[in-house]
This record gives sequence, C-alpha cells and structure tokens, in this order.
Amino acid sequence: MNSHPARRCTHYFLSLAPLFVNVNPNLNVVLTACLTVYVGCYRSVKPAPPSETMSKEHAMRFPLIGSVVLVSLFLLFKFLSKDLVNAILTSYFFVLGIIALSATLLPAIERFLPKKWNESPINCHLPYFKSVEVEFTKSQLVAAIPGTFFCTWYALKKHWLANNVLGLAFCIQGIEMLSLGSFKTGAILLAGLFVYDIFWVFFTPVMVSVAKSFDAPIKLLFPTADAARPYSMLGLGDIVIPGIFVALALRFDVSREKGERYFKSAFIGYSVGVIVTIIVMNWFQAAQPALLYIVPGVIGFLAVHCIWNGEVKPLLEFDESKTSAQSSSADTSQSDGDAVVADGKPDHKSD
Repeated sequence: MNSHPARRCTHYFLSLAPLFVNVNPNLNVVLTACLTVYVGCYRSVKPAPPSETMSKEHAMRFPLIGSVVLVSLFLLFKFLSKDLVNAILTSYFFVLGIIALSATLLPAIERFLPKKWNESPINCHLPYFKSVEVEFTKSQLVAAIPGTFFCTWYALKKHWLANNVLGLAFCIQGIEMLSLGSFKTGAILLAGLFVYDIFWVFFTPVMVSVAKSFDAPIKLLFPTADAARPYSMLGLGDIVIPGIFVALALRFDVSREKGERYFKSAFIGYSVGVIVTIIVMNWFQAAQPALLYIVPGVIGFLAVHCIWNGEVKPLLEFDESKTSAQSSSADTSQSDGDAVVADGKPDHKSD
C-alpha cells in the first residue's frame, strides 16, 4: 500500500515553503508532523508481516535506556568541548543520513531505472575490514547520490532545510521499519515514554539543554520571524514513537480488511495531540513535553473507538509476531509439500 502522491507532494512543499514565503511555524509544525506520520504509516504496510517486533520487556526498558543516553549526552556537553562532541555526532549522522535518505527515496527512484538495476546485487568488501561484506543494487547506489548531497550540505552549512530533510527521512524510516507487535506492547512503550518526557522536561533542565546543544538532525526546525527565538523545534521522537503506534493501527485494519477504521481514530488522536501541544506551548511560552498531550490523544481516541464498536478483545489479541510466525510456518509447510510432490512424481521413461 502506497501513500497518496498528493500528500507526498504536500509534504515536500511544506519543507521548502519557508524558503520563499512566510509560513506560520505553528501550522508548519502540525502539518509536517501529521503528514510525516501519515506517509510513514502507509509505507509500513508490507505484503508480509514484519519479521521482528518489539517485546514487552524491550518496551519496559526503553525509557530507562533513553534516560541513560540522555544523561550521558548531558554530561558529555557539560564536561567536554561542545564543538568536539558535535563534530563526532555529525560524522555519525552523516553515514546514517545517507542510508536513511537513500532508503526513503529508493521506491520513487526505482520506477525510473531499468528493472535489472533493482534486482542484481553488487557485493564488495570494505577496504580495511575485509571480513565485512556490503551488498547493494545499482538503484540503491543512484539513491545514495541525493543522500550524499544533503548530508554534505548539512555537515558543511548546518542549514535548517538539510537538517529537516534528514530528520524527515529518519522519521519515515523509523515508522516504516519498527514494529510494536501488539497494542499491549505499544501501550507499555507510550506509557513509559509519557512519564519519561514529563520528568526530563518539567523536573530537570537536561532535556532542553541537550536539545539546544545537540547540533544534529534529531529535531525538526521551523523558521520563525522572532529574532529571539529563530526556530520552533519538534523532536523526532515526538513523531516516530506515536507514529509506530498509529502504523500498527493501520496494519491491524489492513489485516481485518474492514477499511481504515482504527487508523483514522489513532491518526486523529495524534493530530489533536500535536495541536494541543502547540496551543499550550504558546500559551505558557515555554518548552512542553509533546508526549504529555500526544500519548493520551492517540491511545484515548483509539480506546474510545474500539470500546464504542465492542472490539476491545480482537484489538488486544492482535499480535504481529504471531502472524509472522504463522506466515513462516505456512511458507515452510508449502515448500515441504511442494518438495514431497516433486519427489513423489513418477518418472516416465520410454523404453
């Protein structure tokens, strides 16, 4: 299932519009975040269920690991040179950015290239790590060209547009590739990060300090007309984390073949959460933990909808990890059956 071309074009327009016209940053934040989630959700729908899903244990540990990483970055910026830390991080995100942006652009680029370019893999070994083998196609190599351009532009100029292009690629790839497995796991993850976001924003200076010091595409920047606050910011986690939950709702709808019922309610809940975040942020003129408003919106709208329809049980029982295992078992059984038929086929020979 592909995302609608009109929405993809709108996505690109919103990214470029501030270069030419004055765009209200609040409106830009809401539309960009919602369209990114929308595109990522539709790209997450694949013919086969995801091979790997997040477990409940991983979901429980995620806020703790996130806290350790956040504090570590805070201490690095506090005791080491900010320029040194950002130089190392820029090198790291340079490589990640090429990979993410190439993967994001690949489906569109493949349509205009010869079919054999998409199917014939090229294998090579890294110069100083002969044991490491890298496999890619010619199409992926072509897709890496714009990825390299934007990453080089970002590394040299740190322009907000280059930052946003890479950030959006990370968001879309995150929503597309990550699977929560079940709504129970998703609820555990969102609840944990709900508390995580509130604690680190309201009760410590750590989150805001790292966000301002961290000069890497981990946040989207929206130009404003205010010289004192030149950019509005939205963390990638405020898009990806709720986004993978909304994507799960879409795949649940697709598996039932009953239309996009719960995807719409979860997506509306996300949109309302982002809007409320912007309203509260402007009202108090202070940074807000976006998940404080987004998590209740996403879970609340979805919960009310499924309770209204009397479908709480099938929603809670949905588990992509079991679906994946059943699909693998069915494929194995089919392959074994074909092999038995092939072996048992009589061999007709003429005397």
